[in-house]
Parts: sequence; structure tokens; C-alpha cells
Amino acid sequence: MNTDVLIIGAGLAGLFAARQLTAAGKRVLLLDKGQHIGGRMNTRQLAGGLADTGAQFFTVRDPAFKALLDGWLADGTAFEWSRGWSDGSLVSTRDGHPRYAINGGMIELAKKLAVGLDVRLKVEVTTINRLDGGWDAQDSNGNRVSANAVLLTAPVPQSLKLLDAGRVVLTSADRAALEEIDYLPSVTALLHIEGWVNLPAPGAIQRLHAPVTWIADNRQKRISPVTVLTMQASPGYSHQLWDKSDDDILRSLRVDLMPFLGDNARVGAVEIKRWRYAQPGNVYPGRYLLAADQASPLMFAGDAFGGPRVEGAVLSGLAAGDALNSLV
Repeated sequence: MNTDVLIIGAGLAGLFAARQLTAAGKRVLLLDKGQHIGGRMNTRQLAGGLADTGAQFFTVRDPAFKALLDGWLADGTAFEWSRGWSDGSLVSTRDGHPRYAINGGMIELAKKLAVGLDVRLKVEVTTINRLDGGWDAQDSNGNRVSANAVLLTAPVPQSLKLLDAGRVVLTSADRAALEEIDYLPSVTALLHIEGWVNLPAPGAIQRLHAPVTWIADNRQKRISPVTVLTMQASPGYSHQLWDKSDDDILRSLRVDLMPFLGDNARVGAVEIKRWRYAQPGNVYPGRYLLAADQASPLMFAGDAFGGPRVEGAVLSGLAAGDALNSLV
């Protein structure tokens, strides 16, 4: 098939870029190898409950993003969850800056944004090649898509692998800039708890320098009917846990969890998620990178471009979509 713009990755950056392009009348196809839309805006079901597994909340700094948030607050998509977190001690760290979440879990925002878009999941693109006047992408089943432009919003190492497979040569400056971007891992555990959990209101603790940096109760967060906790390990601790079995990871994380469980609490169902590219470490300073010396537009975007937050991914997608509208 043929399309104006092929977008690899159906996270926030890809979805917002697609909406900008579609609104301008462009034909857009989004492909993602995952089973769920939204990338790290992921919400899982466990034991009759829900748990956000990737992004836990978001903040707002940019006026353009605030305008979007105002609409989500008005229609009930988003809600203010907190204005800071405890570190688990008696000391409150509330700073007055709002943190927002999505009703029904973070994935619901991605689903809302995808309405009307051509998004195809469980499609693993393996190669991107040049074509006369455009690009050709092939997936693991041998299906092909030709496009006038390509936007890569997947983690940069994965995007470079696709180009390398198709022998697409970038300029030395572009290659160096992209290879400077790196990512931090996260081992995340979801735990269904039967019994009492003693997490301080509004249901989460954040300890940026501890082995386990985040523990949240999705029931207190008001997205789950039962108590399902999300625990996220620091990048360093995630490296240590990465190759351990799920049972060993759970045993390690329980050490940090026990002070917050009541005497009658019991851990039920558990799910362990390993996020290799959980968040960018070094980021590219611009909202996107348009590859130089390419006959047809080839662009990179995502939360590694301009800021490693939910807000950064959104603004990157908007900027990339606007730029491609003037090129395609």
C-alpha cells in the first residue's frame, strides 16, 4: 500500500503527529509492534483491577500543552491527582505544582487520540529502504508499505536499526547526534494486594535516590476498583534486577514494600514488566530531527527530543507534524 506519511510508533508523539497531518488532509499510517496503543502510556488489567505501568502522571509547563490539558479536564479525560508526593516518611514534599492523571488509566488518553486514525498494532517493521521519490518499509511478515515521508518515533536505537537494515546512510552529524541519545531502563512490578495498604495520601511515594523510586496504589489514584500497586525500580537497581527471574525480582522488591503493608495484607497476582527504554537519559535539544541529505523527508521525534516527559512527547509530535505538513 501507499501513504503520504508512514509513522513508526503509536505512542504520544506518533499519535499527535498523525493528528496534525490528518487534519491537513494527509494520508497517514501508524505501525507499532506492540499489542497496545500508547507506548509508555500503558495501563494493565490485573486481578480485576487496573494499574498504570509506564507513565504515572504528567505535569504541564508549556502553554500549548496547557491548552490541551484544559480540554481534557473539561471533558473528564484528565484529573488533578496531587501537588507533590511524600517520600514515605512523615515529611511531606508537596510543592504546589499539579500532577495530572487520566481517568481509567493513562492508556485511555492514547485511545482517545487514536480515534479516526489508521493505527495497526502487532506489526514489526524490520527494514526501511529508499525508493525513488519516497520510502519503502517491510514488516516481519513480508508486507510492504511505500510512503512519501517517514517519521520514526520509536526509541532511537530501534529506529537506527531499521535504517541500518535498509542500508540508509545518515550524515555523520545526524548519526552522531542520534547516537548521543540514550535511555534508562525500569523494572516495574504490578501487585494485587488483599488487605490494608498504608501509603500516604494521595496514594503514592516518590524517592528519587532510593532503589525503588516509586510505589503507587492505583485504587487510591481512583483508576482501579481494587488495590493494585505499581512499583518502579531506579535505573541502577533495574540494571541489577534485569536478568533475574520474576520471582527473584518480587522477593527483592518486597523488602521496600513491607513497611507499607498492614498485618493482614497479602500479595496476590503479580506482573513484572521490563522497560528497556523507559525514559531518555541524554536528549536531543530540538523537538525533532529532520535527516539531512535525504531526497524524501525522514524525521525522528519522541520524548527524547526536547524533553523526557509526557509533555515533551506531545510537543515533539505536534512540532514534527507541523514540519511534515510543509514538506509532504
